[in-house]
Amino acid sequence: MSSGSVEHYQRRDAAILIVDDAPASLEVLRKLMSEQGYQTYVATSGERALAIAQRARPDLILLDVLMPDMDGIETCRRLKQHPLTQGIPVIFMSARTETEDVVAGFDCGAVDYISKPLRMAEVCARVRAQLQIRSNNETQQEQAERLRTIVNNMAEGLLIIEADGRIQYTNPACDQYLGYRENELSGRFIGELLSPLVTQEYLDYFAMHAANPEKAHNHGTREVAIRHRNGEALSMDLTLTPMYLRQPLYIGLLHDITHHKQSEDALQRAAYLDPLTQIANRRHFDSFLEKEWQRAVRVGGAVSLVVLDVDHFKLYNDSLGHPAGDSCLQQVAQAIASHAARPGDLAARYGGEEFVLLFADTDAEGALHLAETIRTHIEALQLPHPRSITSPWITVSIGVATIRPHQLDDREALFVAADRALYVAKEGGRNQVRVTQSGSAAWETVKALVFR
Repeated sequence: MSSGSVEHYQRRDAAILIVDDAPASLEVLRKLMSEQGYQTYVATSGERALAIAQRARPDLILLDVLMPDMDGIETCRRLKQHPLTQGIPVIFMSARTETEDVVAGFDCGAVDYISKPLRMAEVCARVRAQLQIRSNNETQQEQAERLRTIVNNMAEGLLIIEADGRIQYTNPACDQYLGYRENELSGRFIGELLSPLVTQEYLDYFAMHAANPEKAHNHGTREVAIRHRNGEALSMDLTLTPMYLRQPLYIGLLHDITHHKQSEDALQRAAYLDPLTQIANRRHFDSFLEKEWQRAVRVGGAVSLVVLDVDHFKLYNDSLGHPAGDSCLQQVAQAIASHAARPGDLAARYGGEEFVLLFADTDAEGALHLAETIRTHIEALQLPHPRSITSPWITVSIGVATIRPHQLDDREALFVAADRALYVAKEGGRNQVRVTQSGSAAWETVKALVFR
């Protein structure tokens, strides 16, 4: 369809109300508007004009100023006071063209003022112009309403942030995510939602972008912890996009990944936990030992390894059955883990009835004390062991090795030393602790065995 056809289609659909108390003038205008393709309504008084306008809601009103009873100024004022008609553009027609008359017309809400006697070509041109303006305004309003509907129904949270870090707007999804009422976040500082470190990072980015938009990189998406209104930390993906209108603004899109993060954390925990005892597994322990070993090399700290076996556990399983054996290992594991209380400590099930503990920044004397405390704790559980030749209760044998590692030392030597100490404990009658220290004759023997 051509642009001319579109214009004719729009004009043919437009409705115009003509208000004039002079029948001859009214008929001339009605005929002219009909010839232009407009649907026309006519009224000879202000009261009649108000009734027709409220019922038909025309696209434009041509209104004579000088009429009996209710003049055009009062008619226009009432049109603008009524919610059904206040948006209809009004063009005044009058022979009174003094400045104060024209100003009065505009003051009461008119959009144009045509002097009489009317020049029909001018009337047509002014009507077309006002209908085009109205059409453009309606298009903009429709687009704004469509955009508002999209934003209000987005699953993602949306924030508009000013360059100083103040929140200008949030959509319903953002409010719902973070537990705020509508407009409650407006005017607040982003530091109320983000950690100080992340807040400063964004403020630095805002300043850099405001100073030189062309050279500022796109901040993109990152995972952040956002503070809920109740204080809970939520995991969110935050995508930041700069936008410049009259001032620099930044559009933030929030995507809730809390459930995904929880599932990811659960999978990670499952990968690092022993499924029976719910303490660390061998994989996690080896990774943890590597980290603590390297830290000890850097700072010259001591690392102590405790290796522990449940005494006569095969006899326990044979006499009481595997379900009882599983329950026994679970209780022993929880007792052991309760002694790994510091960030540098870790208890793990290393396989079968064998458990290990790592104590960072712990010398031989400290490790011996901890190991003896663990042995006593497990014996105090008084888990019956009918076939044990050591004790009527479940007991453990423990080997301990301590080292201040250097760059050339090997972690395997630490395990071998602890295992040798455990062997000595078992040979000595079980339910006891034995220690191998770095620098001892036993330790040197171990190193010779490992590195030969």
